[in-house]
Amino acid sequence: MDIRNYVFQLELTDESDLIRGKANIEMRFLQDLQSINLDLYARQDNGKGMLVTAVSDQQGNALAFSQSGHTLSIVFPQAQPAKSIQTLHIEYEGIPEDGLIISTNKHGSRTFFGDNWPNRAHHWLPGIDHPSDKATVAFQVTAPQHYQVIGTGVLLEESNLPNDRKYYHWKTDRPLPLKVAVIGAAPFSVAYTGSVDHIPVSSWVFPEVRDIGFRQYFPARDILAFFHENLAPYPFEKLANVQSKTRYGGMENAGNIFYYEASAATDNDIEGLLAHEIAHQWFGNTASEKNWYHVWLSEGFATYFTHYYFEQTYGDARYREGLAEDRKRIIQYAKRNLKPIVNTEINDFNQVLNTNSYQKGSWVLHMLREKIGTAAFIQGVQTYYERFKFGNALTADLQAVMEEVSGQNLEPFFQQWVFQAGHPQLKISYQNNPSGFAEIVVEQVQEGNFEVTIEIAVHDATTKSTATVSIPLKDKKNVYPVMGISNISSLEPDPNTKLLFEVIEP
Repeated sequence: MDIRNYVFQLELTDESDLIRGKANIEMRFLQDLQSINLDLYARQDNGKGMLVTAVSDQQGNALAFSQSGHTLSIVFPQAQPAKSIQTLHIEYEGIPEDGLIISTNKHGSRTFFGDNWPNRAHHWLPGIDHPSDKATVAFQVTAPQHYQVIGTGVLLEESNLPNDRKYYHWKTDRPLPLKVAVIGAAPFSVAYTGSVDHIPVSSWVFPEVRDIGFRQYFPARDILAFFHENLAPYPFEKLANVQSKTRYGGMENAGNIFYYEASAATDNDIEGLLAHEIAHQWFGNTASEKNWYHVWLSEGFATYFTHYYFEQTYGDARYREGLAEDRKRIIQYAKRNLKPIVNTEINDFNQVLNTNSYQKGSWVLHMLREKIGTAAFIQGVQTYYERFKFGNALTADLQAVMEEVSGQNLEPFFQQWVFQAGHPQLKISYQNNPSGFAEIVVEQVQEGNFEVTIEIAVHDATTKSTATVSIPLKDKKNVYPVMGISNISSLEPDPNTKLLFEVIEP
């Protein structure tokens, strides 16, 4: 089956952490089915989890159901035929074990924040908690009067209710995975910071840090404008930057990004964090990985396009400085965890949030740009985004697009950088020959072999000049004659930060 639309009706209170919910879930059956399973964490012995009290179909007929572990099973009186559409109504209540974080902020105010990544939405929302199943979403939230509620999509209604209650209705017509469909409820100060092509940009911060918080989130408008103009039109109805209680530094929820609490409370530079989470609105939220093993298509892209934003805003030196720092992290990570970027051995999907997915994934894109040229690379990124916008992709899909726009066979490139563990570990030396050409010797000492090209700046002791040579590495030991130089004084590998590699001292 394919989920087409969710409508979540939620009631939040201050009396307890219990939430009451109703979910209307529209689905299309892809084959004849008499029973289905949805993801929902059942109430446990500790009192946490969701208890379903009723399930009915769109005609109001009660349906049989059962709960076990993380699954809600529903049985229809008769098989639902393929291609038919059905809307289920589910009533439930419970105290979330996870997913919806109910706590207090640093100022003692009670807060509610959805924090769904990677598959934690089912702790408070019934559905298909997997990035491959996208649907439009609406949140209809009733909460005490003193809360403001931010949610995915456009605000359709904000109404005062009796008994000091307030009602909010947020809705999006953009299909999303549940990992980025959320609400947040807290006492907020809200500032409109401008618009980009009629897309409103706002900041939501706790009132106690109003001045510094608005200042911290202010660069978001210009960052959004940069990606909107240089990548593709922004895909969502708004951009709200929200101080929250997320467990992450930032969580790229679609159209309303949740940042960690201290981001709006200190003068620390968060421009890179803003750029990373805003880049996710295109890569991860809109063009999404088909499964968690390929999350570098989300995190690697967001990391790389943060560097790209810095390059275009502050210059090439800033770009290469960031890549050089990332290379150090990749090398250190590989010493502890020598695994490929796409690592299907991972069972805890939180573990895919690692240096391979972020920094090494970013480096793959950087080297791909160096390999096929900037024009083809940007064209390829835009084509990939347009082709998989509001859909899902695997690494093979990105490779196919890049081969299409570049006219190159990129199978060896993707195999060695995405599906092979590690990176080139190189011993680099030289041999001077006064009666002939000097030679540079590059040995690959890592397990396995890489076919790459490394640039080396060669310093000539005789002429006091420097020449840069490009050396293709195909074998374990590579000997390269340096034409016109017989007296090398020193070598500088990769002077322009183009290759992911590690120098091993002879």
